[in-house]
Amino acid sequence: MKYGTVFNIQKFSIHDGPGIRTNVFLKGCPLRCKWCHNPEGLSRESELEFEESKCVYCRKCEFVCEQKVHSFTEFPELKHNIDRSLCILCGKCVEECLPRALKIVGNKMSTDEVIEKVMADKMFYETSGGGITLSGGEPFYQAEFALDILRAAKEKGLNTAVETCGFCSKEAIKEAVSLVDLFLFDYKATGEELHKELTGVSNKVILENLRHISDLGGRITLRCPIIPGANDFEEHFAAIASLAEKTEGIVSVELEAYHSLGVGKSSKIGKVQEFETTAPSDERMKEILEYISSRTSKPVKIS
Repeated sequence: MKYGTVFNIQKFSIHDGPGIRTNVFLKGCPLRCKWCHNPEGLSRESELEFEESKCVYCRKCEFVCEQKVHSFTEFPELKHNIDRSLCILCGKCVEECLPRALKIVGNKMSTDEVIEKVMADKMFYETSGGGITLSGGEPFYQAEFALDILRAAKEKGLNTAVETCGFCSKEAIKEAVSLVDLFLFDYKATGEELHKELTGVSNKVILENLRHISDLGGRITLRCPIIPGANDFEEHFAAIASLAEKTEGIVSVELEAYHSLGVGKSSKIGKVQEFETTAPSDERMKEILEYISSRTSKPVKIS
């Protein structure tokens, strides 16, 4: 049995694989996408989250914290200050925070603990054809833990899906193919240089792993975030269609419109997401859908 770090378990998901699913979010990711939607999943380590709008300035966290992480200033306005460099993640402040403005993001869990939570909704999987989806972060950043969860899920007869950026070892992919019913595979940018500029890594390994999954008989939904100012151009859309058409394992394409939730999530863990853009309009998403659909026989939808 393996152990790993989980930062969320989301029940009743209907957008990350067939049927009703439970999404298990594993912490840690090798990419640094400028628009990251889950910045709390980037670091593999646990982190202290603070939601300022919930704080009632009771100062209980300040009184209980021996590390002096929390302090309050009263002028020119009342403000709750947090020095995360001092935090040892003891959780005392979280226990004292009645309005739940404080939270530790990332909990150590065993495979058995994860499966126990997932199996609580077994009846919904059976009636809907659903199951478990591993997400992140990047699930294969904790490859041994992710594979152990997938093996245990299969032993329970669950449908399995993995949302992956594809930047991981070929060995992990090879082992995962026999355990995964559907790969939700991100395709973020066309061209190695642009991919490196937008995500921090080359797409060479990613494309090799995509082909590897297909060659081994894996089923893939190609997930394509549409980010105005980053990848919203015809060359990229043509490449999506071409990749879908020539890759046998790709069974469908999903287009995902950018949203700004990652900006707020970043501030909760004391970080700043500097990338600025706006969500594409519904009309623009439909245009992109029609363009890609006209160039591939694979089904394309907006998720």
